[in-house]
Amino acid sequence: MPKPKVYVTRELPERGLKIIKERFDAKVWPEYAPPPKKTIIEKAKDVDALATLLSDKIDAEVFDAAPKLRMIAQLAVGFDNVDVQEATKRGIYVSNTPEVLTDTTADFAWALLMALARRVVEADKYVRTGRWKVGWHPAMLQGRDVYGATIGIVGAGRIGYAVAKRATGFSMKILFYDVIPRPEMEKDFGAKKVDLDTLLKQSDFVSIHVPLMKETHHLINAEKLRLMKKTAYLINNSRGPVVDEKALYDALNEGRIAGAGLDVFEQEPTPLDNPLLKLDNVVVAPHISSASYETRSKMAEMVADNLIAFFGGKKPPNLVNPDVLKVRPLTKQF
Repeated sequence: MPKPKVYVTRELPERGLKIIKERFDAKVWPEYAPPPKKTIIEKAKDVDALATLLSDKIDAEVFDAAPKLRMIAQLAVGFDNVDVQEATKRGIYVSNTPEVLTDTTADFAWALLMALARRVVEADKYVRTGRWKVGWHPAMLQGRDVYGATIGIVGAGRIGYAVAKRATGFSMKILFYDVIPRPEMEKDFGAKKVDLDTLLKQSDFVSIHVPLMKETHHLINAEKLRLMKKTAYLINNSRGPVVDEKALYDALNEGRIAGAGLDVFEQEPTPLDNPLLKLDNVVVAPHISSASYETRSKMAEMVADNLIAFFGGKKPPNLVNPDVLKVRPLTKQF
């Protein structure tokens, strides 16, 4: 029996990619930048599966060109780049790589938070540009204390929970907002569930951990930013469009909030003329919250595991559209 054909849209970490190449007839996009959509459409014509990233738009146009396509194995916890509803209708299985990146992403939220509070990026620039002329002064680059402050966690799923766990080490008061009851937050950390407006009004640090969907697009907008303290900081390493960037710039530029830490943007890569990049009270990163060697390797292995399970006639361990089982029952294909 011939090996199923898989098109991999990027060079994945070696541990996972090696498994895919051993078990499948795999072709890999060799460049650092993502393949154009027309390339994905062309490569998808004769494949049984795609291994994709968040920047790959996989929709009806791709499905129409790929009559043999049976599975999309995504290297990410998010999957809003895939038209899951359309995939399900066509009997195409979709998987992701959740949980493995939870702690790594929570760590990076804290990296942004600490860098903002203690002005680490500003301090680095201060030294490197020769502005450090006096050995020590009580007013030099004063920041804000993290310990004992109030953190508001918007979205208390796996990553939000991990952020709250870290907050306990700083003796922080923890508020959280979620549309789903999260009794474990209250039980484990003494966190208090509040509505979003209350969270924004009372928090010294607001950390966002919600998925991107219609209901969360521009969840943090001009109206919501007006509720925050002038001394408060906003951290977003969920998805860029959850925050209205123009409204955030206005709030920062006018001094209505103290700062922001952003690992994600509405457009990625964000253009160099994005006005947020001109502000000293903004710490930015290029969507690297899960970018540790170990986590990215595990994510690639999970992509391989999902593919192997599906083509072996088993439910992929990280299936995001279980209704597809009613449309196309599982069959062993190797």
